[in-house]
Amino acid sequence: MQSPAQVEFEHEWLPVVARHLPVAVPQSCAVGRPAEGYPWPWAVYRWVDGEHPTDGNSDPRRFAADLGEMVAGLRRADTVGARAGYRSGPLSGRDEYLREWAEAARGMVDVDAVMSIWEAALAAPAWDGPPVWTHGDLLPGNVLVKDGRLCGLIDFGAAGVGDPACDAMAAWTLLDSDSREVFRETAGFDDATWARGKGWALTFISALTYYRETNPTMYALAQRAVGAVLSDRA
Repeated sequence: MQSPAQVEFEHEWLPVVARHLPVAVPQSCAVGRPAEGYPWPWAVYRWVDGEHPTDGNSDPRRFAADLGEMVAGLRRADTVGARAGYRSGPLSGRDEYLREWAEAARGMVDVDAVMSIWEAALAAPAWDGPPVWTHGDLLPGNVLVKDGRLCGLIDFGAAGVGDPACDAMAAWTLLDSDSREVFRETAGFDDATWARGKGWALTFISALTYYRETNPTMYALAQRAVGAVLSDRA
């Protein structure tokens, strides 16, 4: 269920963002107001056809290029009056969180290696450009493919403007080692943004313990994201 504010946000801003994207996004056809029987705003969306990416339904390098083009398109959208994104602020705001959950995962992953990468991400130069649009949640469940190509982007609950580094985390949540550089080049991430993106990918370490027994999908995502970042370091 969406928050009431999210209904209004998507109705106002998704058309603005969509003009710059090479893929489909949810299109709000109607917004309903609170009334007797349902006390919150609601919306009707057009269906975005596609399926979530797997190892067998897309070419990794082509998918990486499509993903990079989409992220680059997001950064061209108008930001005037837009809200800040859930993950588009300074990475340092997650420092206490990361350290707590990394310690909880000791024995499951190489926590010393995780902290080394995290420290490097924190030390990377901060974003000094104007705020840009970010999706903020580029995970397998939020992108769609069709006929082997990226075709849709859904779930804009974390979207907003700020530092684009959070969208670089897709390199480790969605891509394999052979296709990450294609994504990076196409999206145009510099060294500092790429380093901060690794930090954002590491924040999923919380799911290794929090979701281990209750949500196998999120647990698997955490394994993939944290494991991919550690493999890059190796």
